Amino acid sequence: MKNKSSRRADLPGSPVATVTPSIAAELRPGQSVALLQELHILTRDGKMNQDSRRKLKQVYHLYQFIEKILQELEVPSASESDRKPGISVADHGAGKSYLGFILYDLFFRSRRDGWIYGIETRTELVDKSRELALSLGFERMSFLNLSVAASASAQELPQQIDLVTALHACDTATDDAIAFGLAKKARSMVLVPCCQAELARMLNAGKALNLRRTPLAELWRHPLHTREVGSQLSNVLRCLYLEAWGYQVTVTELVGWEHSLKNELIIARHTGEMRRTAADRLQALLDQFGLQELLGTRFRLPEMNL
Repeated sequence: MKNKSSRRADLPGSPVATVTPSIAAELRPGQSVALLQELHILTRDGKMNQDSRRKLKQVYHLYQFIEKILQELEVPSASESDRKPGISVADHGAGKSYLGFILYDLFFRSRRDGWIYGIETRTELVDKSRELALSLGFERMSFLNLSVAASASAQELPQQIDLVTALHACDTATDDAIAFGLAKKARSMVLVPCCQAELARMLNAGKALNLRRTPLAELWRHPLHTREVGSQLSNVLRCLYLEAWGYQVTVTELVGWEHSLKNELIIARHTGEMRRTAADRLQALLDQFGLQELLGTRFRLPEMNL
């Protein structure tokens, strides 16, 4: 008779692994052992080391934020009474689709409806994700070999997406994910920006002029400060932009992600209340920092806020 506390791998054709009761106690109920092996959180013999324990902690920490949003999205508002059942998620810059697989395993697998779309430019990662989803029986997952920008007009995606995620999307890929979310009328967005170099380059290019124009330019006179100010300003502008388009924005930190300095988590929930003050402040900041050219390109404000 099997030990009820042990759990076996469920990936067809893979070596069977049984996790010990102590390891099982660290996992979520019903979680796929096979998936955790494929994500290298569990070894092939069902064990964990300190690094994998830390990785699992990080996964659960991020999931607790997203799970709450998914639960909110399951309940349609009064204006969405005719909405089809099931939540649609678009994960941008999916990479190996760790986030998508974890969301499917812990949330979607127990539900009849809902779909996850992983969007990634590297063909080999898309192919591997498709193979893994097929072997695990994760039938409501699709993987698209597209850039974030190109995905907005892709026929493979529905006209509306409920949740947009972009975890460590480099440089302007986060802005592309926001543009995608706005185009798809996303009800929520979860963003962890990364490697934000665009504004730093622009600040550096106009540094001499700005130093003569305003003492604020002292904030980015030195190269190290240019990178830091560019990164901080990028996220402040993104938050104001989302608020101007009718999203309620909260900013928090992903604790326990020691391997990365890019731990800022931006959560946006659509309320439909476009904020004129957010649009005005965004424009004022662009003026102060000499970045007016972004107003017609990166930040396209709704007409009512102009």
